[in-house]
Amino acid sequence: MQSFWNTISKYPLFLLSVILGVLFNAIRPLAPLLKRPSTAIALIGAVLAGIAFIGLTLRAMLGFSPV
Repeated sequence: MQSFWNTISKYPLFLLSVILGVLFNAIRPLAPLLKRPSTAIALIGAVLAGIAFIGLTLRAMLGFSPV
């Protein structure tokens, strides 16, 4: 039974490693765009617009507030 719990305890670390790896590989190609101010502003604006879109969509879908 100890072997079972030892194996199960490794899964959260594996999940964290996978999530960080995906985020790192998703952000790395965008790093050169942050070197120029015009593309940096556009990239930050696009990220903020995406976060706002997801937030408003989830609020509307879950009925937290009338949108």
